[in-house]
Parts: sequence; structure tokens; C-alpha cells
Amino acid sequence: MSDASAHMDRIYRWQTPIYDLTRKPYLLGRDRLIEALGPPTGGTVLEIGCGTGRNLIQAARRWPHARYYGFDVSPVMLETARRAVKQAGLSSRITLAAADASSFEAREIFGRVGFDRVFVSYSLSMIPQWREALSRGCDALAPGGALLIADFGDQVRLPAAFRTVLYRWLAAFSVSPRLDLEDEMQDLAARRGLVCDFERLYRGYAFLGMLRHVSRGSVPRAKPVVSAALRR
Repeated sequence: MSDASAHMDRIYRWQTPIYDLTRKPYLLGRDRLIEALGPPTGGTVLEIGCGTGRNLIQAARRWPHARYYGFDVSPVMLETARRAVKQAGLSSRITLAAADASSFEAREIFGRVGFDRVFVSYSLSMIPQWREALSRGCDALAPGGALLIADFGDQVRLPAAFRTVLYRWLAAFSVSPRLDLEDEMQDLAARRGLVCDFERLYRGYAFLGMLRHVSRGSVPRAKPVVSAALRR
């Protein structure tokens, strides 16, 4: 077991039975991300850091015409995800594997490359090499694909005391909000010829962002809206 795997297992080994229930009140924006996925019929969707499998199950139910893949570095989380997927009756449509987000090769773990949608939901803030994970996510995109991210924001329009308490509490679980996420995404977009869409939700509580290939004949907008961009 790698250091990253062991570290995540130590944090979440005793939390997996109640993880989804306890995270629902504050992992905001996850369902907006799932609603924005809009994979094409027969398309493929990859989740980086799938955790308990909650998001993959929700996405598979919302978009039943696609095939889903997910991986996580934590064996404990993967065991929980596999049970959840089986109980949901989605084992034929959701494939899970063990991998590190900062170094994964989709061909090696899933035997395929080029996903129509890749998403990362509240995982970048737990990945020490998060920039590498973002870059790998872009590498995994098929032509015309999109990478979507939801995570903790900069809390800019929320009381300073709230921000201080939240960040200290998150630190206890090795969670560090990526305050320069937008800058990193803009830089990736510039280097790779992608379009970057970015929103601050709930007064900055959460970030919702997307990196996407420009569709043939489309014209990028100055301030695109994430949920609308995939509907074009």
C-alpha cells in the first residue's frame, strides 16, 4: 500500500458507513456538477477520486445512456464503493479500480483512453499533487470532452470567522481548499487550447469549474456559465 493509500485509509476507515450522510450538508455543488455532465449517448464518464461511489451512482441514474468509470487511492473507500454499486444494481455500468490521481494512466487501469467527461468532486482539496491530477484529467479527455471540478471555494463573500473555523476543521481531515484553482485552470486552458468556465457558488463557499475542448464552429464566451456550456 502506498503512503497516500495508507493515509486516506487512516482518515476514513471508521467513517465510511456514515460518510455520505455526514457530508451531504456541506459538500455543496456536487449535484449541480452531475446535472451539468450531459454525456453523449453511448459516451464514457470517469471520476477521479470516486470515494464511496456516491457520485458515480447518482450520475449513472441521471444519465443512464453512458458508461461510468472511477478510481480511488483508498482501498477502504473502494471497498465501500463496490458494495454501494452492487447494491444499486449498477455493476454492469460502473467499473472501479485503484489508482493515484496524480499519476494514473487510464489505459493501464481501464484498458481505454479518451473519456467524454471526466470529473473531480471534492477530491482535489485532498490530493497533495493536485495540479498533476488536473493535468492527468485533461490527458484523459476524448476530443470534444470536458473536465468538471467541484470543490471548496475561497469563501470570499462569507464572514471571516466562518472561513477560519471551516478551514481549521477541514485541516483535521487533511483537506486544503485550492484557493488558486481558477488560476491553475486558466493556465491549463491556455497551454492546451481549452476553454475554462468557472463559477463561485454560495458566496464563494464552493468552486465549480470546467475545462473543455472547443466544439467545431462554436465561439467561446467571455464569461461562460458551466451548466450552460455543456448544453450547447
